[in-house]
Order: sequence, then C-alpha cells, then structure tokens
Amino acid sequence: MAVQELGCYIDGAMHVPQSGEVVAVTSSATGEPIANVAIASRHEVTMAVVAARRARAEWSEVGPWQRAEICHRIGDAIARRIDEFAELHTLEQGKPLSESIADIKEASQLYHLHAEDLLRLHGETMPSSDPKKRMFTFYRPVGTWAIITPWNFPVLMMAEFVAPGLATGNAHIGKPPTHTAMTVLATLECFEEAGVPSGLVNVLPGGGELGDLLVTHPEIDAVGFIGSSATGARIQSRSGLKRTVMECSGNGPLIVCSDADLAKAAKAAVYGAYFCAGQVCCATERVLVDASIHDEFVSLCLSEAEKVRLGDPFDNDTMLGPLNNQEVAKKMDRHLADARTHGASILTGGGRRPGMPTDLYYELTVIDDVREEMLVAQEETFGPVVPILSASGDEELLAIANRDPLGLQAAVFTESTRRAYFFMEKLRVGQVIVNDSTGFWDINMPFGGAGGSATGWGRLGGKYTLMEMSDLRTGVIDLS
Repeated sequence: MAVQELGCYIDGAMHVPQSGEVVAVTSSATGEPIANVAIASRHEVTMAVVAARRARAEWSEVGPWQRAEICHRIGDAIARRIDEFAELHTLEQGKPLSESIADIKEASQLYHLHAEDLLRLHGETMPSSDPKKRMFTFYRPVGTWAIITPWNFPVLMMAEFVAPGLATGNAHIGKPPTHTAMTVLATLECFEEAGVPSGLVNVLPGGGELGDLLVTHPEIDAVGFIGSSATGARIQSRSGLKRTVMECSGNGPLIVCSDADLAKAAKAAVYGAYFCAGQVCCATERVLVDASIHDEFVSLCLSEAEKVRLGDPFDNDTMLGPLNNQEVAKKMDRHLADARTHGASILTGGGRRPGMPTDLYYELTVIDDVREEMLVAQEETFGPVVPILSASGDEELLAIANRDPLGLQAAVFTESTRRAYFFMEKLRVGQVIVNDSTGFWDINMPFGGAGGSATGWGRLGGKYTLMEMSDLRTGVIDLS
C-alpha cells in the first residue's frame, strides 16, 4: 500500500500540525513503511480544546434519545466497514486478522450498547428529613475529556471511552500512539457519516509530551487512561484534581487448584499467552499451580503450545502474530534472560524466530520452575509467555497472588463452588474469572483494578462507564 500522510483531526477536519515533526511508521507484520504521522503541538491542543468546549456546550443540551440515535448510527457505520478497518488494523498493530475483525466488531457494538445504556441511566428520588423538601438525583456530563489509549487495541479502547462519553454528553480529545493511529483516524469517517457534530471527537496522535499538554491543560475537565501503571502514576501526578478513570497494568494470575479440569486450564493458559501475542493487560502473566498436579499440567501446556501457529497475521491459520514494537520485544528478551540466569527451565520457545519479515515474531514460550523474585513473575511481561510457579494448597496460591502489587484480573480453575467463592472474595483484583482464561472480557462487564493495588480505579464496561463519565447531581425543591 502507499505510505499514508497523516495529521490531526480537529473540529471535524484533518489538520497538518505546525510542529513539522513527523514519525515514520513501519508495519510490525511486514517491515514495510506504511505511514508518516505528523505530531501535534501546543497549538493543536489549543485548537482541539476550543473546538471541544464549544461543541460540548451544545451537545450537552441535546436530548438522550437524540444522542442515542447518533451513537447507533456510528455503530452501524463502523459495522459496514469491519473488513476494511480490520486489514488496516492488522497492518499497523500486527495481531492476526481474525482478532482485528473481532476488535472492530466489538468497537461497533460499544456504540450500540452505550446508546441503550444511556436510556436506562436513571436517577432516583429519596425521602427528606424535612417533609416540605423533595430530593432527587440526575446525571450531567463532566465536560471535555482527554482520552489516552495504548497501541494493543487502538480502535476498541478509544471506543471504550468515546462511546459512553458521547452518549452522556461529553466532548473528547483522543491521543493514540503515533504508530497505531491509522485505523483510529480512518474510523472518524464513520463519525462524520453518523452526523456527530464537529468538535465533539478530536484525535491528536503523539507521545508523552503531547499527553502532558493535554492532562495539564486548565480547560480539560477529565482524563481517561488505559496503559501502564508507571504512565498512569505520572498522569495522576500531573492532572491534579481532574476527574480520572485509570485502567492500568495487570499481572494475572491464573490459578490452577488441585481439583481443576487440567486440560481446560492448560488451554486457557496458552490462549492467554498467544491472544494479541500476550500484549494484553489481562494476559497469562503468571500461572500458579498446585504442586500436586504440577507435572500433568505442564505436560498439557506443552501439548497446547505445540498447536499454536506463529506466522503471517493475514493468514487465516495464524494464531500468533508479531509483537507490536521493539520495546516490548526487548522486555521479553530481558525477562527470559533473567529467568535463565536464575534457574528457570525454558520448555519451549524462548526467543525471536529467524527468517520472518521482521524480528518481532516471538515464539510462544513456556517457562517452568519460576520463582516470585524473577522478573517474569514480578513484572508485566506483555509477551507470549506462560510462566509456571508451584505452590502447596489454596492458601499459598492465594498468598502468592496477593503479594503482587498489581490487581486487575485473575482466573481460577476449580470444580468446587466453595473454592471458587474463596478465591473470588479473597483475591485482590477487580475481576475473578472462574474456569476460563484471564483474558476473558465482555463489553457489558465492569472492568478495572482493585483498591489497594497499583492498577488504577474506575470501571470500563456497561452502564458503569456512563456513570464514571457523568456527574451525579442532586436537586432539592422546597415546597413551603
């Protein structure tokens, strides 16, 4: 394909930034140049904020049924172009085409879901201690949001904020990473087709400096962020008292109890490692296995790993595509080197596969004899790896899981209802999945980190995001 020249989308039109700074983007799948992305500067931030604030003042007065109708139109417009957007998505991101199709489809569904959620976002009346007072609640939009999203699910994660944000009357300035901005910018044609007023959705590709300009801008009212805990902490320190929704890093775990269906658990563990090449906040980052069934479980994991086909992400038979960028590939290199140095056993995989179009094609790797102090257990590896740790009994499995500072999503495999409830109530994570992968996600489930962890706060999914992106307002009327 021809190299695309891309800039910013501000107030309903493409705009060439004044900075003159351009990032050349190559495909992680093919190694070919695919885009030159111009980086926004302070000037473009000012333009976008002015446009967003003007547009949201008008949009917040539009009725909920009308806002819902436009969200439905966006969903329909995206759905008509799923195949087109998915091919572009795989080219820039690297994930298998089947996964890209699912991503775009789910993004489309989010606009429909939140259109319906909006019409059921009810306030309530409540009794007053003063019989001559009437008290009630209702929702109003927060205002203008800066939306900062990562490169692993560019379109879907932008939609996780923009769909509920539009439904509830907000305006948005999105900042995708420069190297995965192509599909996000392409989908903006669907917003125009659906009749979204100019200025409600603006997109400024860029890096950390641009993000800092957005989150510190005095006329940005709130920040929605998906990404690493380290970046989330920097955003929070810079954004002050702005409203924030922070969905940050996770580190599993997937817990396999002594009574588990081991074949099912092994399949789920491997799936959580190869889905999106393990570049998911709820990937299989650690597998904690009861020592009594360790050997059998490891054998089944290896059998499942043999079925995973690494290759061209445009090939229908491919299950594992390339990693997205060198930074995450180098982290895989570092984690595996540390594991080898400290006595772990690399049972399969263990490196980049030679002879591929780029050096980002990383083999699915199963590691045994992992200990808690190893980097592959301490940190979010974000690659196609299954690190296996052993423990003796449920209490030790729980203790290892909860010693990790991150608390996003965990999976537990057990045939016991008692055990399932034990882990659901005791694990310090936002979601506990019983007898399925840590990678399970549904557009209608509230998703986010646990209190007391370094994984953030707020919930993405269903009515909960609409509530996060709205102000609950109380009205009191005196009848005397």
